[in-house]
Amino acid sequence: MQLFVEQGYDATTVAQIAERAGLTERTFFRHFADKREVLFSGSAQLAELLVDRVSAAPKGTAPIEAVGAALEAAGALIQERGEWAKRRQDVIAANTELRERELIKLATLASSLADALRARGVKEPSATLTAEAGIAAFKVGFTNWVEQPTRRSLPRLIRQSLDDLRAVTAG
Repeated sequence: MQLFVEQGYDATTVAQIAERAGLTERTFFRHFADKREVLFSGSAQLAELLVDRVSAAPKGTAPIEAVGAALEAAGALIQERGEWAKRRQDVIAANTELRERELIKLATLASSLADALRARGVKEPSATLTAEAGIAAFKVGFTNWVEQPTRRSLPRLIRQSLDDLRAVTAG
């Protein structure tokens, strides 16, 4: 991450990353397909956390509440790596290819959430709408967290985004 911040994503090579980490390039490629994956390697674990939390929600929990609780748990995990997550976002924001990859990651998370909701018996289009709305609220909460001068918690900002969404859709 430090190299990406210092030099920019495009100017940073795998050889430099491996050297900074005290690894060989061969070892780097055992863990990552390419340098982009340094920024996105946790996506599968994040999807797993979201699905597990939605699946574990008590029976009768409203779909948006199950998704909200899952997103708050993800937010707490991301917040633990606060400065790293914020620097990561700066690197992504500065590169078109990485912004595209981030959108793909978010679409994949929405798809995973929708699958988890369908497994709970939520019908279409409600499962997809709920998952997509949840990811939209997550994106707004995350953006507010990254850009805020004060230190409000990411889970709280995600919840606030969901509450704001509820308010504007309630009429």
